[in-house]
Amino acid sequence: MALETCGSCLSCLLIPLALWSIVVNILLYFPNGKASHAASYQLPNYVWYFEGICFSGVMILLLAIILITLECSVFYRCCQSESCNKTYRSFISIVLALLGVAFSAYSCIIFTLGLIQGPFCNSSGGWDYIFKDTAGGYLTDYSAWSRCTEPANIVEWNIILLSVLIALSGLQLIICSLKVAAELKRTLCGTYSVFVQ
Repeated sequence: MALETCGSCLSCLLIPLALWSIVVNILLYFPNGKASHAASYQLPNYVWYFEGICFSGVMILLLAIILITLECSVFYRCCQSESCNKTYRSFISIVLALLGVAFSAYSCIIFTLGLIQGPFCNSSGGWDYIFKDTAGGYLTDYSAWSRCTEPANIVEWNIILLSVLIALSGLQLIICSLKVAAELKRTLCGTYSVFVQ
């Protein structure tokens, strides 16, 4: 019962998460607040996938707005009965929430791969992914972080921002999964069911 009643508020939670994903992903383009590295393409390749802006950002934001619109009581009827109308709305909500699961899962995977790969930085050997062969082991090897000389503090910058993005897309994944479960329960065994009639 709690899942059904909170189903409508789940969509609202996606909006701030999507907005934060956009903001945090934009920060990845400006290490230490400088635009010079983005202008010279001295950023990690995973930053250019735009997953925080597009998938866990704009796409999730659009899905949340559509889901909120579908939950409004004033909506066009798709057939003769009110229960049929609610069932179709619930079915569309399930499809949209599943898309949200896919978008947020994709983003979470890309952010994790980016964190494992490490930053693109300048070291004694030139610009390269100097931590790519450590399989994420550099995350706990603090002494190795000083090998990245430019941009300054790029390792900390990437670890913090990518960890925040992983957490945001993980929360989106959980919320979208709960939304799917709530709508399935509402459709199959709740008041919206046309199968029980």
